[in-house]
Amino acid sequence: MIEICTVGGFSEVGKNMTAIKVDDEVIICDMGFFLPEIIRLQDEEVVKEKFTKKNLIQYGAIPNDEVIKKWKDKVKAIVVTHCHLDHIGAIPYMAEQYKAPVIGTPYSIEVLKAILKDEKIRIKNKLKTLNSNAKVKISDKITIEFVNMTHSTPQTVMIAIHTPYGAIIYANDFKFDNHPVIGKKPNYKRLKEIGKKGVIALIADALYSDANMKTPSEKVARELLKDVLLGINNKDHLVIVTTFASQIARLKSIIEFGKKMNRKIIFLGRSLQKYVTAAENIKLVNFTKDVELVGFASQVRKKLKEIQKNPKKYLIVCTGNQGEPRAVLTRLALSELPYNFKPGDHVVFSCRVIPAPINIANRTMLEEKLKEKGIRIFRDIHSSGHAAREDLRDLIHLVKPKHVFPAHGDITKLTPMAELARELGYEIGKDVHLMRDGQFIKIE
Repeated sequence: MIEICTVGGFSEVGKNMTAIKVDDEVIICDMGFFLPEIIRLQDEEVVKEKFTKKNLIQYGAIPNDEVIKKWKDKVKAIVVTHCHLDHIGAIPYMAEQYKAPVIGTPYSIEVLKAILKDEKIRIKNKLKTLNSNAKVKISDKITIEFVNMTHSTPQTVMIAIHTPYGAIIYANDFKFDNHPVIGKKPNYKRLKEIGKKGVIALIADALYSDANMKTPSEKVARELLKDVLLGINNKDHLVIVTTFASQIARLKSIIEFGKKMNRKIIFLGRSLQKYVTAAENIKLVNFTKDVELVGFASQVRKKLKEIQKNPKKYLIVCTGNQGEPRAVLTRLALSELPYNFKPGDHVVFSCRVIPAPINIANRTMLEEKLKEKGIRIFRDIHSSGHAAREDLRDLIHLVKPKHVFPAHGDITKLTPMAELARELGYEIGKDVHLMRDGQFIKIE
């Protein structure tokens, strides 16, 4: 018997955590933050004491795993798809109560180690790496397989949980990128093979299932960046690019164009330092041969004073793409750091605004402050890391699941994928399941 508990990520965007029980053994997939609440707690200093599991659950910032309390001693592994905080951020606070290893790709585990070090947290769980397109036997009944996938960070995988009842595929998050800037394209062949053997359930990223399109490749974002950085006159001005720190492929493109601009490339911000260092530690990239990484506040201030002397020589990549109050770009816009913009300087947002009220408000404020300083703003120089409707159609055709579970959003995000499945012959309530956080379902 298979029983699934949608612990988190089915009533909101983020806080991803799904528990899958195979007879008397449980696999947990992902354990993430609800980032808008984490940002609010940090910015408003709501929590005066240190973050704990108890207070984070109380504020809705991490999944409430009290619903699977009875399964606690049955958990055999915590398995993660990729390194984004809405998928791994809660591990430091939640994992230790489960006597189970945390399994992820080398990059995901390296980032997790950096987070644990930053937060000065030690957990007893073993941190185990599993390469893309590899398997590990968990028990006589369960084998975990990582199927290579593409997303907006390296070494993302779909998790195939092989059981005597068939495979469960956990596809949260992904895109089908046939021209990735880093890494290999998705392993369609293996997905098709697993589909032929029998997939009992597909749990999939439905975030953009309402978009009638195929999500463009990262190669498209690269061309958009090229056009802005190399195609627009910026020779007498500072150029700043801000993007997600974990978007290593995007950073690779920015570095290449920065070199063509003949500028010194400086990365400013702790999270950029963390994600780039993790990628270098596992020999995924070697950015520091071309880039100066500046992470800590005192070093950032010192470097900005140096940049002020001749800004047109520099390309800055910095944190703050969502307008986070503590990030470098926001503090520059608020004149809290020792650098004075001059009219005509360029700020390139190589990202989209995450559609949560706090992000929208923060980004709006940031752009208004930049406009007051006469900055030229270039928005949405980006390609999403999430599958759109036609990618999801292709995934369902590839793996032919018996049951479909839309994930990664509230009901407004999940419903379009359920409707897509209905188009393909599934029936909502019978073999397409619109779940909410904390619900259970048995499937056969």
